This record gives sequence, C-alpha cells and structure tokens, in this order.
Amino acid sequence: MEALLKEAFLEALKATDPYRLTARHLPPWRPDLVLAVGKAAAPMLRAALDRYGEVPYHLTLPKGQEAPGLKAVFARHPVPDEESVRAAEEVLGLLQGLSSRARVLALLSGGGSALWCAPLGIPLEEKRALTEALLKSGASIHEINALRKHLSRIKGGRALLATRAKVHALLLSDVPGDDPSVIASGPFHPDPTTYAEALALLDRYGLAFPGARAVLRQGAEGRLPETLKPQDPALRRLTWRLVGTNLHLLRAAQRFLRARGFRAAILSDRFGGEARALARFHAELVETIRAHGVPFRKPLFLLSGGEAQVRVVGRGRGGRNLEFLLALYAHLKTPLHALAADSDGLDGPSGAAGALLTPAVWEKGLDPRPFLEENDSLGFFQEAGTLLRTGPTGTNLNDFRLLFVD
Repeated sequence: MEALLKEAFLEALKATDPYRLTARHLPPWRPDLVLAVGKAAAPMLRAALDRYGEVPYHLTLPKGQEAPGLKAVFARHPVPDEESVRAAEEVLGLLQGLSSRARVLALLSGGGSALWCAPLGIPLEEKRALTEALLKSGASIHEINALRKHLSRIKGGRALLATRAKVHALLLSDVPGDDPSVIASGPFHPDPTTYAEALALLDRYGLAFPGARAVLRQGAEGRLPETLKPQDPALRRLTWRLVGTNLHLLRAAQRFLRARGFRAAILSDRFGGEARALARFHAELVETIRAHGVPFRKPLFLLSGGEAQVRVVGRGRGGRNLEFLLALYAHLKTPLHALAADSDGLDGPSGAAGALLTPAVWEKGLDPRPFLEENDSLGFFQEAGTLLRTGPTGTNLNDFRLLFVD
C-alpha cells in the first residue's frame, strides 16, 4: 500500500507537468518579451521557447533548481534575498522600456512572491524579517500576500502599471481558490485588499515592525498610491488564463486510483486553516466511515488539497504537511495508510516533500505529544522512518493528501 500511495502522488505530478499544461494554452501570437517566475517557471518557459523560437525572456527560479541551457536569476524562497531584488528590478526595467504596441507573455507560478521582491519604503532586511514572522504566525497565504503587495513596487498589479505593453498571463495556481491576485502576489492582477487591511493584519498577529507600519499607515491615510484596483483602465491591457490548479493534481491521482479498481473521492481542493484542526477533521471523517460507512462506503481513498497553516511556537522543524500527518497520527484511534506532501517537493524547511503514515508507525509506539509541542514533525518522521523525499519537482500545485480507509 505504501508503494501505491507514492505512485499515485508521482503519477499525478507527471500528469500535471507544467510544460504540457502551458503548451496547451499558449497564445497564437509571438510575444515581444516572456517573463517567467516561480517554481514551475523553467518548464513553462521551455514550452514557450519551443513554440516561438528565440524571443527575449527573463527567468527567475528558486535557488536549488536547475535550468540547463537557460539564463536565469536564482533567488531565495520563501524569504527573499538580494537576488530577488535584482530580478524584480530587471523585470521592472524591461517592462518600462516597452511601447504600447509590445506584447508580453507572463508565466507565473507559486514562489513568485519571494522571487520578485521590490521593497516599498522599507529595507530588504525588514521585508525578510517580516516574511519570516508571517510564515510562523499561522497567517493564511491570502493574508501574507496582502501584506507583501502593500510593501512592494511590483506586486498587487504594479508590474502592469509599470508598462504600456499588453500582457497575457498564464498562471499555475498554488493557492486555495485559485485567486489570480494571490498567485505570486498578483504582479499583473488587480488587488481587492487595502493598506488599512494590511495594517490590521500586523495587529492581528502581534507583529511590531515599525518601518512597515509607517508605510502602511501612510498608505491608509492616502499619502501613497494604492495597488491596482479592479476598476483601473490599465486592466484593458491584461488577459489571463489558469493553466493548472490543485484540482488538476487531485483529479489526476483520482483517475490513477480508479483505473486500478479503487474508489477514490475528492473532499476539497480548498482546505485551509490550522494543520492540526484539518487533521482532526480528517481523523473524525475516517472514524465515521469506518464505523458507519457514511458519507462513503469503505474501502476507498480520500483525496484533499489546499494549504494549511502552522503556528510555530516550538523550536523544531517541519512543514504544514508533516504537521498535518503528525496530528492525524495523534487523533486516530486505529492505524491507517496516508500520505501528505507539498507538490513542489519541499514541505516548509524540512527538506522533504512530506511523509507517509503506515501501520508500522503505530507499531513503533512513538508519543506524538512532545513532537507537537515543539513543532518538530520532521523529528517525528525521521524517527518513524517514513519521510518522502523527491527533491524539487519543478511544479507547484499546492498540497496533496491521500488517505486509505480500509
């Protein structure tokens, strides 16, 4: 069963290869400039270059990825660095130099928020520290990106405002709900959030950051221009399309399992909230199916996606998928087989894509409580011996959870 869980995950990744997803939706015209950013940017760009031949391009990738034969800026993720700033400044310069007759093809995928960083009103070090604090706070990706957009000269539609060219964007979504204004912090898309809302988020999560507060307060008082809004005429120059989502990933795994004679149900591609609460929900559903055969008949596979959050209070290491599995182990009364992983191959700072739960983990008799107290899900699964390591996958379609209820 462990092998089948892994195979379902890997086959779903193959079925949602960014090259193929992008190639299906490339526009018929030849762009004057191609911009590609994010964890799936290299295969998305290759699809464009194979279609159009030699065209000017700018590629930004996370450090640790490879792009043989392509020129790229490699920047840090999820916390930006100097190369993130260089990439953003180069992109803004290219956009500003285009005429109103030019056409840009923008290939955007998850990770772009950190890879294009053009701080507004604060130094890079404060932006880095704020990003790290937000990632540990338990804030959702929508909240994190609302703050990022209002402290940036490229996010929140400001890349579109920086050019006179027409822009066509193809997006690979890594956010629950597939909101284009949140994917890579929406450099070309309108932003419904405000400076005042971003400022309120600092209060909600108890974050000081006086420099960021000063900038957000100026914006809330009308002394700084807002991000691009839905009624802005600049949007007449933007067209866009979603080419890949978390639901594509889940459906691919569902098809794989059904072809092998299993029942497989997709619960949702939009689960968010705290990872431990999400684990409790899954555990209660499993126990209900086992006891009563509702709302599904057993045996079957349960699939779910989205993006949970972790509020980090301990000194351990892990990621949201590892935390989910650890909490699932703590909640379940009887063993099961399960897999949870990040489709990009890196679950937080753990170095692993995710992990598996198997009956053998229960046989080890590990106590989950000290690991949960320290947010040390990585330590738990290292001891359990069930970490899943894929390395960077070259895509990013959010989280993948697969449970077998027998």
